[in-house]
Amino acid sequence: MRLVFWVALATFILDQVTKYIVVHAMNLRELLAIDVWPPFIKLRMTWNSGINFGLLAGDAPATRWVLIGVALVICAAVLWWVRSDPAGRWQKVSAGLLVGGALGNVVDRVLYGAVADFLNMSCCGLNNPYVFNVADITVFAGAAGVVVFSNSKKPA
Repeated sequence: MRLVFWVALATFILDQVTKYIVVHAMNLRELLAIDVWPPFIKLRMTWNSGINFGLLAGDAPATRWVLIGVALVICAAVLWWVRSDPAGRWQKVSAGLLVGGALGNVVDRVLYGAVADFLNMSCCGLNNPYVFNVADITVFAGAAGVVVFSNSKKPA
């Protein structure tokens, strides 16, 4: 579980530091857009009060607290699963990525009422309309890794 903790802590810190630099130090919250390497990397400020792709977004304060609760329950469930399953190294790393990213977005919801999203990447003539952050990347990679690297054997 130490590996899970350290990966989660590093992920959480990386997420919060990047958000602070981009949103506050680079002042993206007021500039709203910075082209870093167009069209590949653009910074676009959005506040996501919902889940991925803005689903379940709403102005109701209850939505914010329900999403915080759901994220915390998922974090606890992942930690319990990894602890109860004889997890290998990569499953522990994946769990740490998922938990650290989820907690990074929870902190945003507590502090700002929404998640700070700012990364927009496009390529090859395809214009990606979605904006995300480091926590979103790590939650996705962590969730995929927890499943891929699971030691649980499927019944025959």
